[in-house]
Amino acid sequence: MPDLSIVTTMFRSEPFIGEFHARASAAARALGGTYEIVFVDDGSPDRSLELVRELARSDPCVRIVELSRNFGHHIAAYAAIEAARGDRVFLIDSDLEEHPEWLAEFDKVMKAKNADVVFGVQADAAGARGMSGLFYRVFNALSEVYIPPHACTVRLMRRAYVDSLTQLRDHKLFMAGMFMWTGFNQVGVPVDKGRRSAGKSTYNLRRQVGLFIDAITSFSSKPLYAAFFVGSGLATAAGAIGAFMVGRKLLFPDTVLAGFTALFVSVLFIGGLIILFLGVIGIYLSKIFAEVKDRPLYIARPASETSHRQAESTP
Repeated sequence: MPDLSIVTTMFRSEPFIGEFHARASAAARALGGTYEIVFVDDGSPDRSLELVRELARSDPCVRIVELSRNFGHHIAAYAAIEAARGDRVFLIDSDLEEHPEWLAEFDKVMKAKNADVVFGVQADAAGARGMSGLFYRVFNALSEVYIPPHACTVRLMRRAYVDSLTQLRDHKLFMAGMFMWTGFNQVGVPVDKGRRSAGKSTYNLRRQVGLFIDAITSFSSKPLYAAFFVGSGLATAAGAIGAFMVGRKLLFPDTVLAGFTALFVSVLFIGGLIILFLGVIGIYLSKIFAEVKDRPLYIARPASETSHRQAESTP
């Protein structure tokens, strides 16, 4: 069993593989002890897997986990953590926005504070005014789990924490929430993420909105309670207004009640709320449906098959 596992995921990571491997290897050797570098191929359509296979032929510390298709970044990261065999696990993205050299600082903080987890927190607060800042404020307001604003993927974890984390089997993964829900002594370290030298983020607006919905509905039931209380309030208000109008008509028979426009707006408003709340309930039901099916989070090719495919690609 190695002392350290450096684990990462690959999706359109071809421009970064060589440099990431060199820098991660240097960071691991600087700490001393044995290590492994685990690359999880998340169905990358480029030559990322081929490049890592070439590295594995010359570096016995490199291991490959080949997923059967693209399952998404969070599931691939979970697969990487599950595949790690080291006493400590260093999870980091391979796109070099997060620097492998941070391993040394994380190691010092872990030892100094006897931490179970040391994770990066983006020091640049510019995102606090954008979508990222809004996401954390809304999530922390609704959820029972607190996530430090601008927490990064990169983190150094002890084996006891990793074993506890991998007991969680959510089928709709929101890793940032799972990291904090697991507990233990976690310490944040300010880091300054750089920009990738090539490529672009795969998290477009649609995926960001989807991630936000998954995050809220995975760690909070407050939207359901909000739907109940708003519906109860509207029903109470409607009953009171209805009683008032009936009483007024009985007391003052010549009173002209509100016309078509008010009725149309009221029906449209109530109908919209009903559809909205049915949608909220539907999201939660879809999560129950996913959990009941109990499908595996991911499917990886057997190690023997991966090795065979690697041997076939050797010239």
